[in-house]
Amino acid sequence: MLHGRVVENVAVEVDDDGTRVVQDEPRDLFGHGTACGAIIVGLAPEVELVSIRVLGADLRGKGTAFAAGLAWAIEQGFAVCNLSLSSKSESLYPVFHDLADRAYFRSIALVSAANNVPAPSYPSLFSSVFSVAAHAEPDPERLYYNPSPPVEFGAWGVDVPIAWKDGGRTTATGNSFAAPHVAGLVARIVSK
Repeated sequence: MLHGRVVENVAVEVDDDGTRVVQDEPRDLFGHGTACGAIIVGLAPEVELVSIRVLGADLRGKGTAFAAGLAWAIEQGFAVCNLSLSSKSESLYPVFHDLADRAYFRSIALVSAANNVPAPSYPSLFSSVFSVAAHAEPDPERLYYNPSPPVEFGAWGVDVPIAWKDGGRTTATGNSFAAPHVAGLVARIVSK
């Protein structure tokens, strides 16, 4: 489903020499990126995707890698960034706040999944970011607006049939799968 839609693949590497973004071969170590990309393409079929891998095969990673990947995306000037992850690190609060501001002032829409457990997470809590949590109605275009944030929008994220790595399919639940529904709709709006 993503063949021809992913125009670039990069990975964030963190080692003793620091954090850097490097060109990468097209691969999804877990399936999470494939799922999110397929949801976005389903809602915005003409979209071009750039894959920025910040997590390992176990869906774990460092907050500094996430921040570096987001900084790189902002520098590239992408119109919409789907962030189907968040950081609970209080020490990274100022870093993500700065990145959210930089994106906002460059007219870049950041769409961030709220943490799956009730806890502060960044950058989803910042007012310039579209914060998304899951609802259970199986309609990819049904959004709910929450007038009492921290989470701004609800989108389909419960029992979502999704594409998976290596051409597979599965059904999954989580805010990670709600956020790309909003990102796809935002991409469609921005394209107009």
